[in-house]
This record gives sequence, structure tokens and C-alpha cells, in this order.
Amino acid sequence: MITYADLITLLLGLFIILYAISNIDLNKYKKMMNVMGNIFGNQKIEQVNNTGSIGSEKKSAKKESSQMQQLKTKIAAIANDYHLGDSFKILDNKRGVTLRIQEKVIFPSGKATLNNNFKTVLLKIARVLRSIKNDIRVEGHTDNVPINSKQYPSNWHLSVARALNTAYFLITKGGLNPDKVSIVGYSEYRPIASNATPEGRAQNRRVDIVIIK
Repeated sequence: MITYADLITLLLGLFIILYAISNIDLNKYKKMMNVMGNIFGNQKIEQVNNTGSIGSEKKSAKKESSQMQQLKTKIAAIANDYHLGDSFKILDNKRGVTLRIQEKVIFPSGKATLNNNFKTVLLKIARVLRSIKNDIRVEGHTDNVPINSKQYPSNWHLSVARALNTAYFLITKGGLNPDKVSIVGYSEYRPIASNATPEGRAQNRRVDIVIIK
């Protein structure tokens, strides 16, 4: 009878532990294991994080958010130093942080050659971007006015060339890791304003540097 009673007690403890594990609640599991440890003479289990991997993810997200905030502050200071005004915007979106640069400060009209004056700004931005591990995507955009030159047969060619030249400068002169940089050309198909007015078309002619979350 004593042997049988010990067996039943051990089975009861086993099923209680299985039940505790089946309900994925680390806090309950910790308390249950400590109680069972006292019953069977074992030491208490080590303290565990109540939130488990969720807590780690929150800490990681908080750290990245802090890095992004510092990045935005530094880049905003660069924009202010060079008096870029509305030609340079820093935007938060679901993808990450977007540096929106209007055509009039980065390129001559209808061309993809970087303005010499803006190269200095890009170098300073690159110095900030080197401090983070995030992927970076450079996106070229145009308005809906057709272009048909020998160098750029369409707005597609122009938007891709602008993204490529910007990204290549950031890599070769700014020291960004090529593994982290990609480009895309959207032509006229991602407008942020109406193409019906000159002011709207000017806003659509832009390059976006996206620091991806």
C-alpha cells in the first residue's frame, strides 16, 4: 500500500506539471514547479521572465525605436544646417523612416546627375546611416509629364537612374555597406500629390531614402 500510494503521488505530480506546461503561462509554471520542488525535496527553479520571448521582442523594439529617434534628430540637424526647408522631409511610416528629398535640391530638372552642392549633405547623411544595421532602400519617383530623351527614353528610366546614382554615391563615397542597400524606380506611379498642378508635380519628383525597420 505504501508503494502504491507513492506511485499515485508521483503520477499526480506528473499530471499537474503536464497541465501547467500545456497552459503556456511561464509565471504559473514557475510557481507550480517551485511548489512541486518543495514537495519532492528539489531546489526551486531559477527565476524566469514572465513575458518570455515577448519581453525580449519588446526590448528589441524599444531599442530600435530609440536608435531611430536619434537618427531622425541627427538628420534633422543636418537639414537645418543646410536650410533645406520643405525640400527635405523626415517621415515615419509602417516601413520605417523615410528621408524625402525633392528634385530641386538633389538633381537638375530632367536629369539624374547629383547636384554638387547636395553631395556634401549626402555624405553627412551617410555618416549617420553607417551607425545603424538597418537595410536601406533608395526609391526614385517622377511626375506624369512624359520624357523622351536619348539618355532617358521614359520616366521609368529616369526614376531608376536617380535611385541608382543616389545609392551608388552613398555606397562609394559615403561608405554604406552594399549588402544593406537596394534601389527601385517607381516612375510616376507612386504620387504623393496631384499631377494636375505645377506644385503637385514638383512634390512628386523626388527621391526617398527608406531606413527599413
